[in-house]
Amino acid sequence: MNPDLLLVGLIIIGMLGRSPIISTAASLLLMLKFIHLERYFLALERRGMEFGLLFLTIAVLVPFASGRIQSKDIAQVFLTLPGILALLGGALATYMNGKGLDLLKVDPQLIVGMVLGSIFGILFLRGIPVGPLMAAGITAFLLKLFKWWLN
Repeated sequence: MNPDLLLVGLIIIGMLGRSPIISTAASLLLMLKFIHLERYFLALERRGMEFGLLFLTIAVLVPFASGRIQSKDIAQVFLTLPGILALLGGALATYMNGKGLDLLKVDPQLIVGMVLGSIFGILFLRGIPVGPLMAAGITAFLLKLFKWWLN
């Protein structure tokens, strides 16, 4: 399939699925192709996830920097059941993301299934795309579960 048509298809799917991130990403890649800057694709592929995680982390830390989260709010994390569960959830999510990153390094072609699964989830399950690392982490968990089940 023509990569340009695939990107146009992703733009349309993103618009239909109300996912501006998919539409914008596909549009930017298509623009880079049209102005003959494909030489940057490898750098985007290698470092794009790092930059994305950097900006995501910055966005998460803004409430700390702006003073909206105070020390009493931090204390609640250790003193309430929802706070403790949030702490455990965050730790488990980052662990799974690490396993997902390991999986993508070993088996990078799995990203195709994760992208298609994410698009399916956006369109039909009204989900929110959080990125390939969480999808990869869940995939790594499902693969381990499947291997354990077969043995």
